[in-house]
Amino acid sequence: MYICSMKTAKIILFLFLPIAIFAQNNVERKFPEIYVKGNVLTLPALIFNAGAECKLAPKYTLQADVLVSPWRSVNGHHFQIYMGHTEVRYYFKQAFKGWYAGLNVGFGLFDITKWNYLKSKKYQRGFNYMLGGVVGYQYQWSKKWNIDLFLGGGSSQGFYHGYEPADNPPSFIRRYEVHSGKWNLSGEWIPYRGGIMLSYKLN
Repeated sequence: MYICSMKTAKIILFLFLPIAIFAQNNVERKFPEIYVKGNVLTLPALIFNAGAECKLAPKYTLQADVLVSPWRSVNGHHFQIYMGHTEVRYYFKQAFKGWYAGLNVGFGLFDITKWNYLKSKKYQRGFNYMLGGVVGYQYQWSKKWNIDLFLGGGSSQGFYHGYEPADNPPSFIRRYEVHSGKWNLSGEWIPYRGGIMLSYKLN
């Protein structure tokens, strides 16, 4: 669904090129720098967002993280989300320090009530994939600990079925769409990741 221009392709190649030279850097440094991290901003709501960030080159890192919102119901509305992202970051100073920008790809599964259905009992189940960017800043406050502030977003392409409560056993739900045999499509540009990660250096 994405039509990439040559300029976009060059940007993606530029940011993901360090992955190709990771093996060479790994020879020079047997154990690359790795930070494990958790999002303290989402934790009070019991939404779990954790991952790891690995150094690829002096100014490049690779991060992988997952987000889990286990809530089957929040004020009577569905709010289950399972999402994972892979992200390449370029640091303007050096890896794990200061400002950075990057590109990410992600995939998610959801069982939620979309914002425009909050006044009804309807909800949506499906999946989506994401392609976008991130900007952030990492502050090193001790030898082993970092604070990572970040915000990311981009294009989210969703595929879902819509449901509402019904009296029919055994599931007691039914599809509310006119064309109930097909996927509904939802494409939008949105912020889909962000927070404050507390990071710990493993080696």
